Amino acid sequence: MEFLRVASRLRLIWRPLARRFYILPTSREVRFNTTAASTASVPSGIVLRDYQEESIQSVLKYLGEGHRRLGISLATGAGKTVIFTQLISRIPPRDAKATKTMIIVHRRELVEQAAKHCRLAYPDKLVEIEMGNDVATGAGDIIIASVQTLSRGRVHKFDPTEFKLVLVDEAHHIVAKSYRDALGHFGLNEPSADGPVLVGVSATFSRFDGLKLGAAIDHIVYHKDYIDMIADNWLANAVFTTVKSGANLSKVKKDSFGDFALGSLSEAVNTTTTNDITVRAWMANAEGRKSTLVFCVDVEHARQLTAAFRDHGVDARYITAGTAKGARAEELRAFKNQEFPVLLNCGLFTEGTDIPNIDCVLLARPTRSRNLLVQMIGRGLRLYPGKENCHIIDMVASLETGVLSTPTLFGLDPDEILDNATVEDVSKRAEKTQVEPSHEVAEPFDGADNDLKLEFTTYDSIYDLLGDTQSERHIRSMSPHSWVRVGDDKYILAERSGWITIEKKDNIYTAHHVMVFKNPAMEATKYTRPRQVATGEDLEAIVRAADTYASSKFDEHYITTWKPWRRAPATSGQIKVLERAQVRKGKSDSRELTRGQAADMITKLKHGGKKRFQDLEALKRKKLRQVESMAELQRRVDVKVGPVGA
Repeated sequence: MEFLRVASRLRLIWRPLARRFYILPTSREVRFNTTAASTASVPSGIVLRDYQEESIQSVLKYLGEGHRRLGISLATGAGKTVIFTQLISRIPPRDAKATKTMIIVHRRELVEQAAKHCRLAYPDKLVEIEMGNDVATGAGDIIIASVQTLSRGRVHKFDPTEFKLVLVDEAHHIVAKSYRDALGHFGLNEPSADGPVLVGVSATFSRFDGLKLGAAIDHIVYHKDYIDMIADNWLANAVFTTVKSGANLSKVKKDSFGDFALGSLSEAVNTTTTNDITVRAWMANAEGRKSTLVFCVDVEHARQLTAAFRDHGVDARYITAGTAKGARAEELRAFKNQEFPVLLNCGLFTEGTDIPNIDCVLLARPTRSRNLLVQMIGRGLRLYPGKENCHIIDMVASLETGVLSTPTLFGLDPDEILDNATVEDVSKRAEKTQVEPSHEVAEPFDGADNDLKLEFTTYDSIYDLLGDTQSERHIRSMSPHSWVRVGDDKYILAERSGWITIEKKDNIYTAHHVMVFKNPAMEATKYTRPRQVATGEDLEAIVRAADTYASSKFDEHYITTWKPWRRAPATSGQIKVLERAQVRKGKSDSRELTRGQAADMITKLKHGGKKRFQDLEALKRKKLRQVESMAELQRRVDVKVGPVGA
């Protein structure tokens, strides 16, 4: 019960594992017979788990209310394909003609997996594949297609009026152009009462580039994340270890989505020293583990890291997308049969792979994408006979590069070191660090004795507060831009033409853009009304969306943290601004101050940083008075040997 209690609290911390989005419902409603659908026959031989039935009932409920573009958020290993097959029989035809189902996926393994399940569940239906050399006749009852094949024009062979249901696996990809093209053919790019039902399923309902899933899905109707699944014994438990790899990622380039560019990342990570540290970390932590899956950066990294394992006497093998199909199948068979302990891969097993015997996941590939991190960890959480848990070994680089590590999934600092920590261990540590202790003051005194132990950090001057970059470390680990923190839950990205704010209210983060323009006739500065850019529960998702928006509105020269001008000495104009605000401590400080630091401090001043300092000072004085008052009360009730005072 204690674990379930902790897991329930941790659910709030791990919310990023499957984002919730709040989209306005469609204005049009259609009638849907939920009673008939819910009592439809279950395909023979299939026994549903309770949450699988709950997710299906949630879909039927929303359909009955007239909503037709729906999402299901389920952790990896939850049996999404089983839910797919069930929905096919539960959702009735729109009319006598619209009886078919289209399943859209993006990997060959997922196509083959879906086809296998559908043929077992519906032996009386014709299941066809549209992918590469596999060409469907179009007469099939169920069509499983790769999105790449459909986007090449082959989607037009299918008559949209014949389909009652379109299912999308790994639906966090659903707003990519290839998916939009395919869904557009079925009339699903906009809410409609006339098209087929759209249901997307994913373990990671978010976009690293900030694109809005609401463009394709109107409602997330069901959510069950890893913590729920582990607590209910539907997934294996996990223990976590982080290891400092020593890899220098400071010069690694970013790709178009904001993650590390593979070629540049490989050069930084695939070194003799780092590979040796990785192997030694595995040998020290994975003793007794029978099936370790290792995630590498690219083919050369997989090859060299495999060689490093073998140099240490470990039977390790690697497969990649370039491995011949027969050889890949044989290596997978042997690994699933536990004939060798370590399998390395690059880009193959992040999604849609079922290898339940995996009892250790070694993350040798740094990433800035939370989705990718979650997908890699999820490979090891499936249940398997004799498997007590899965050990996640994360080779962590430095926070400043923006790398995400397993601690970040629990709300911890990415540089946090975990050593054989269980989910419960990490949850307790996360509870203690939900606020930044260096900037927080204890809650107001409520009369309890333990409130006498008040702890808070004081700033000698507002200069110290404004110059303290610790408060920016977390948001800048997610972003290449010069965001500054101006409040407990408020951030600003400023440029000459305006600024973007991210602020948290009622557990929801919202990003707004304000433009600045000058009226030459009146010699006055005007500001537009704040325009909403994005809103949601997860800070990282909102930062991504705001960054994507900022890149199209602002001059990157002024908002990017790595530009050389930020390292130059502060200008005389900047120093004068700080002097007028009475925040500069002395002349020596102005010589040490960089132009970037001064720019950040001025941004804080303009957007509430000075008030924040005054509020902290006032709260500090209040708490000191509370301590003094309580100490005086304690002195009055103390009993001492000696004369009693009057």
